[in-house]
Amino acid sequence: MARIKRRVPMHSPRCFLSRVGLTSKPGLLPWCATKPPGWSQLFLGSACEGNFTGMIAKKRQRGQKSQKKPSHVGPLDGSWQERLADVVTPLWRLSYEEQLKPVINGYRNKSTFSVNRGPDGNPKTVGYYLGTWRDRSIVCVWSNHLKNIPEKHNQVAQYYEVFLRQSPMEPCLLFHEGGYWRELIVRTNSRGHMMAIITFHPQELRQEELSVQKEAVKKFFTSGPGAVCDLTSLYFQESTMMHCSHQQSPYQLLFGEPHLYEDLLGLKIRISPDAFFQINTAGAEVLYRTVGELSGVNSNTILLDICCGTGVIGLSLAQYASQVLGIELVEQAVQNARTAAFNGITNCEFHAGRAEKILPQLLKSKEDGQFIVAVVNPARAGLHYQVVQAIRNCRAIRTLIFVSCKPHGETTRNIIELCCPPDSAKKLLGEPFVLRKAVSVDLFPHTLDCELVLLLAR
Repeated sequence: MARIKRRVPMHSPRCFLSRVGLTSKPGLLPWCATKPPGWSQLFLGSACEGNFTGMIAKKRQRGQKSQKKPSHVGPLDGSWQERLADVVTPLWRLSYEEQLKPVINGYRNKSTFSVNRGPDGNPKTVGYYLGTWRDRSIVCVWSNHLKNIPEKHNQVAQYYEVFLRQSPMEPCLLFHEGGYWRELIVRTNSRGHMMAIITFHPQELRQEELSVQKEAVKKFFTSGPGAVCDLTSLYFQESTMMHCSHQQSPYQLLFGEPHLYEDLLGLKIRISPDAFFQINTAGAEVLYRTVGELSGVNSNTILLDICCGTGVIGLSLAQYASQVLGIELVEQAVQNARTAAFNGITNCEFHAGRAEKILPQLLKSKEDGQFIVAVVNPARAGLHYQVVQAIRNCRAIRTLIFVSCKPHGETTRNIIELCCPPDSAKKLLGEPFVLRKAVSVDLFPHTLDCELVLLLAR
């Protein structure tokens, strides 16, 4: 599969990084500006000249020119569709003709649809938000014109809207205002199997009343109008908060298969309703191959996969490592990762819980001279400080791969903490890491986001 890349003029910062040797791989984005004083060589090594947040600013400036502030109400016409496209996929007007592409359009394998008032004022509209809560300008707009969402996902959203409009139960727009029906999540795999998850606020309903609503939505999607969606499974979650984990409020299977299965890098990956899985499957293969190439894992190393999700990185590299240790917060994702038996893999061990609690103890048991390669792929909030401390202070970790879809903000703080000189006050005692390479993989065509893989070594 060809790597995703964009054309860049020779005078651009991206070409500069290629010339100075920061990466030999295609797809690099421009991470450069001015070196921080004092410890720049520790942070960036001799290969990079710059502040690695520069690309995000340039990419955002490129897309912001087309963005418009939406009005609160009005007819659902082309202007509303263009406004939503400008927010969700700001680069949708730019041509991808000269880009090598595994998948460019309809690539999302997971879509989350909201329920709120549409431009015509109907509160039972299913789509994507425009506006802000602070300004009370929220409008929910249909998303069937967005380039990154599959037609099948939009079809389920449209039929969910049909169901809502014939239901006597009101939608839950704001928790303190009551209402019941909430968001819809649709997940698909490369075989076309589709899982839908409906979130419902139970308010004060009795169990028998809840059963009536569950039966109604089940009947709609199995034998009613929604049957044309051909769902593989339908889940229902009673949630009194913005987001609930399976432990807080279990996902209830109304019909169908409990899991989706995805084929990735020769592996069979099991996906539960709330498990993290990269939203661009074809792009994820490019991403995980890049991680494997940079990691240098061999039979003498232990691979430590922190924030491992369904365990794809560890499982894909298990054949090259002596052992794989994975840590993940979401219990269902860990259960998915433990299905390594599907793939004949026996040297993987996955732990469920908070990385800041599990990692320090796990590393203590490995301080016997074994070489550890660590991979971290945290959420947008970045790594917990105790995780950074544990990695920094473990002498056995000589190579660290940091994967981030939001390289600015908290990720910048994490990298500084990993690469700064030893600081006893902050309990950062180990030898600092040095940033050796940065490789970008565009998992999110038509948007301002890009996945970045950083190789740090010491």
